[in-house]
Amino acid sequence: MTGKVGIVGAGRVGAEAAFLLARTPGVREVVLVDIDAARAEAEALDIAHGAVFDGGAVIRAGGYAELRNAAVVIVAAGASLQPGQTRLDLLAHNVGIASAIIGEVVQVAPEAVLLFVTNPVDVMPAIAVRRFSVPPGRAIGTGCALDTGRLRARLARHLGVSAQSIQADVLGEHGDSQVVHWSGAQAAGMPLALFAERVGRPLTAELRDTIATEVRTAAYGIKQGKGVSNYGIAGCVTRLARAILLDERAAFTVSTFRDDLLGIPQTGFSLPAILGAGGASDPMLPELGAEELAALRHSGTVLQQVIARTLAP
Repeated sequence: MTGKVGIVGAGRVGAEAAFLLARTPGVREVVLVDIDAARAEAEALDIAHGAVFDGGAVIRAGGYAELRNAAVVIVAAGASLQPGQTRLDLLAHNVGIASAIIGEVVQVAPEAVLLFVTNPVDVMPAIAVRRFSVPPGRAIGTGCALDTGRLRARLARHLGVSAQSIQADVLGEHGDSQVVHWSGAQAAGMPLALFAERVGRPLTAELRDTIATEVRTAAYGIKQGKGVSNYGIAGCVTRLARAILLDERAAFTVSTFRDDLLGIPQTGFSLPAILGAGGASDPMLPELGAEELAALRHSGTVLQQVIARTLAP
C-alpha cells in the first residue's frame, strides 16, 4: 500500500488523528483537507513541527486532489455530539456533509478504504455503498471499536490487570442500543466471570449493568466536562488505519453496511471483522446468549430504520 492517509476534517478529532498517525508505523504521508483551508494549513504545520523530533511522516494540508493514491481516507468532518443529543440526532446535518465528501473522495481515490468517524457513524457506510457504489468492505465505520476499548479499560481498572489482558467486545450500534457481549468475555484463557472470581474481584450482575451504562454514556460525560471527545476516537481510528496499512489481518468490532445481518435486511452495525489491506472482511457473528442476541437484533433494527430513512429518495 502507499502509506498515504487522507483526513477530511481538521477539527479536534481530525487534527489529533493526524498527530498520532505521524508516529504510526506504515504511515508515510498524511494530508489534511478542510473547508477552512487556513485551519488545515495551521494544523498541518503545527503537527509537522512536532513530528520532526522523531522523524515521523510528512504532514501537509491540501485539497481533495491531494488525496490521490491515498490508501485510507478518514472522514471526520461534521457536527459533533452536544450534551442532551444522541448520535442519531446528528443525522440530518451530517449526512449532507458526508455525502459531499464521499463524492469528492471517490473521484480522486477510488481504491481508498473509507474510515468514518462522523456521526452517526453506523449510517455513513450505507451512504458510501448505496449512493457511491463503494464496496462494503471499503466503507467502514469506527462503530463499537471505541466502545470496546472503553469497556476493556473499565474492566482492567476493576480487575487490576492490563486492558490488553482482556477480551471483551461491544456489539451493535455505536450508541444507546449497543450490546456488551458478556457471555464471550475472557481473560487469561478463561471466562471473564471466572477470572474475576479468581482475582477476588467478582463481576456481579449489578456491576456489569453499571459498567455497561458507563461505557454507553462515556462520550456524554466527557463532552459535558470539556466540550469534545477527541483523544479516544483519534486513538481508535489511528489503530484501525494502522491495521489496514500494514495488512495486519487483525480483528476489531467495526460497522459495515450489509444486505443482510442477522436476518435484518439493509442494515449496518458492529460485529467482529478482520481488517487488512482490502478493508474489512465480512462481519462474523460470535456465539451469543439468548438475551444478547435479542438485544443485538433490536440494535440492528433501530439502525435499519434510520438507514432506510436516510437512503429514501
